[in-house]
Amino acid sequence: MAPVILPANQPDNRIFAGGARLAAFRSDPQCSSRLGEDWIASTTCCFGTAGIGYSRLPDGQLLHEAITADPEKWLGPDHLAKYGADTKLLVKLLDAGQRLPVHAHPHADWAKQHLGRNHGKAEAWYILTPGSVWLGLKETVQPDQLLSLVEAERGAELLDRMHKFDVVPHQTLYVPPGTLHAIGEGVMVVELQEPEDMSILCEWEGFDIDGKKDGHLGLGFPAALTGVDYRARTREQADLWVTRDLVSESVCSAESQEYFRLERVCVQGSADTAPGFAILIVLEGKISLQTSKSEPVSLAKGSTVVIAFEDGSIHLDGDADVLIARPPQ
Repeated sequence: MAPVILPANQPDNRIFAGGARLAAFRSDPQCSSRLGEDWIASTTCCFGTAGIGYSRLPDGQLLHEAITADPEKWLGPDHLAKYGADTKLLVKLLDAGQRLPVHAHPHADWAKQHLGRNHGKAEAWYILTPGSVWLGLKETVQPDQLLSLVEAERGAELLDRMHKFDVVPHQTLYVPPGTLHAIGEGVMVVELQEPEDMSILCEWEGFDIDGKKDGHLGLGFPAALTGVDYRARTREQADLWVTRDLVSESVCSAESQEYFRLERVCVQGSADTAPGFAILIVLEGKISLQTSKSEPVSLAKGSTVVIAFEDGSIHLDGDADVLIARPPQ
């Protein structure tokens, strides 16, 4: 095994505009204005499709097929014993070329009951560019009120009832399952999440989707909106979802770590980090990546790499700012 450098994997025709910042980050040519997501080391496909979103390895094999064929090599015996041949992780780069719609992703229990899915979709955003985001309700919205707003196509009014955060690079915001949220125009993030693609839309005007038809996961809004958390949070409670400018083995809130882990490593000379299945992103600078089983690999800003458990311990040399995403412990 050796760490695998992955090219961009951008599903076409996302419902929102974006993509220019992703191209600049990777030093790639400019792309379509609706390629605002880059699915890194993805074993997940877009909802309702037959495989769009899966990552492909350099030999042509899909990553999820490679992991299914030899899960212990990729994930390790402890992970395999606890979770099976399931990475438990999806990582994206996301460039909001316009404000994203107000929406939510369901909890695993709800997703299992209503859709037969193995995961919900908790997520976290590691901020790369400044701007504003909305996260969680600051006043309770009753279920009948929410349904009325959505069916009347007035979901944008929910923004005034949500906590607004002005964000800067190197903050991380945790989005619990069911929590209403929206990312503002101009904000680019590294997004960690459970490996599913399920969104319950509360608005769709100005976005490339027929929300009345496709905004409710095929369930109809009366059923789909039961996956939304209607409860208000105080500002103090919402602030607990935010971590700020950490260089640490954990830059996400403690609450999020049942779903995923994110480590930030600022390499100045050399650094070592733990073995295990991981997705590495170089935010700035240049490094040489070597594992106990591989030769050095040179990486620069915008590089994305998947590392298997069998690769062993991870050693970095150079001068760079690096994120390492991992499944839950």
